[in-house]
Amino acid sequence: MSRQGYPKQLLALLNDHSLLQNTVLRLNGLEGLAAPILVCNEAHRYLVQSQMTEIGYPDVQVILEPVGRNTAPAIALAALAVQGVNPEAMLLVLPSDHVITKLDVLHSGIRAATELATDGHLVTFGIEAAAPETGYGYIERAAAVQSGYHVERFVEKPDSERAQAYVDSGQYYWNSGMFVFQSQQFLKTLNIHAPLIAQCTEAAWQGRSIDQAFIRPNAKAFEDCPAESVDYAVMEVASSVAVVPLSAGWSDIGSWQSIWAVSDKDLDLNVSKGDVIFENTASSLVFAENRLVTVVGLEEVVVVETADAVLVAAASQSQQVKAVVDRLRDSGRAEHLLHRRVNRPWGWYEIVDEGPRHKTKRIGVVPGQRLSLQKHTHRAEHWVVVSGVARVTCDDQVFELIENQSTYIPQGSTHRLENPGGALLEIIEVQSGRYLGEDDIIRFDDAYGRVDGA
Repeated sequence: MSRQGYPKQLLALLNDHSLLQNTVLRLNGLEGLAAPILVCNEAHRYLVQSQMTEIGYPDVQVILEPVGRNTAPAIALAALAVQGVNPEAMLLVLPSDHVITKLDVLHSGIRAATELATDGHLVTFGIEAAAPETGYGYIERAAAVQSGYHVERFVEKPDSERAQAYVDSGQYYWNSGMFVFQSQQFLKTLNIHAPLIAQCTEAAWQGRSIDQAFIRPNAKAFEDCPAESVDYAVMEVASSVAVVPLSAGWSDIGSWQSIWAVSDKDLDLNVSKGDVIFENTASSLVFAENRLVTVVGLEEVVVVETADAVLVAAASQSQQVKAVVDRLRDSGRAEHLLHRRVNRPWGWYEIVDEGPRHKTKRIGVVPGQRLSLQKHTHRAEHWVVVSGVARVTCDDQVFELIENQSTYIPQGSTHRLENPGGALLEIIEVQSGRYLGEDDIIRFDDAYGRVDGA
């Protein structure tokens, strides 16, 4: 379900909202928060913006990383973003792929961490370890300070014997990757312990450009930045680090097993989403996106059905999906890149059928949006309106089509599709030609700043 073009942060795995949306929504009711700042990949900018608009944050700041450089540079960009507004502003740093079920406990923990950060501490949250997990890093606590503890040390992911010893001691927490600190204090500490990261992110921020709601740091300066986690660059080497214990129903959703663990279950301990029938099956998880899925006579299995792929795995082996993705990538297949439905800033398209010289798409254009003014060198297109109103530009003609009407776009013609109505426009597009790749596109005008082939 998680693809390179549609990562798990954007998926609705546990309720009607994505993990990203839930990350923002779980802060509702917490006083003193400014609007969120999101740091994300260029390729996901319109998906992120759309999801924020859906939950009532249309004007959120979105900082676009030119390349991935791990968490320390990403957090530095956010810290620099608030410096011009309030140098003493606090940053609450949250990964967007976590699950937290006890919101009142989370809010209390954030308030406690803010008190510590006000006194100059760099604060992390330690998850009270429920089991000797070997997939998490650990934090060893030292003396108490206010509502938390000084940090003795951070520990890498341990083997099972050491993990059990950590849990038995009562002195260790799972490392959550969530933080609270003054932005100014963070940048000062970064400059001391990771000066090259500080210099590169400062240069990238000073050279930024603004495109609509998106902030683009200077690409060259950011590419020169070392890739380093915030733990290595700052938290493990800083002198004033504190940890606030947190027992808030936390999970980092690292596998299908972890989704099963935090989901509501039936009497047979099964978890399902979509059209699913269980028969003599227990302790299993089944997600069905497009069709009926039945599971008979099995225990502890994971079944995930999507439009273009199906996963069947023993629950204990569900993390091995990473190895499958590697094999897909190495063999040149495309399933790890995109879903059959591909999101675009104007809406979406999905491939219904394709062959050597034809491709059929279902296209949805949201109200008020339009595709770029473009042409194709190698293909012609037929458009049939299924619902809504389409405004069509084809060379020097502009006209409108309604349901059940169609038009033909000859190869090489300059054309554009728009939705002038108040409802979703859906069309069926049939392409024909000797080459049907998505990169066969020449753009003359685009409302979203994209270039040819993007």
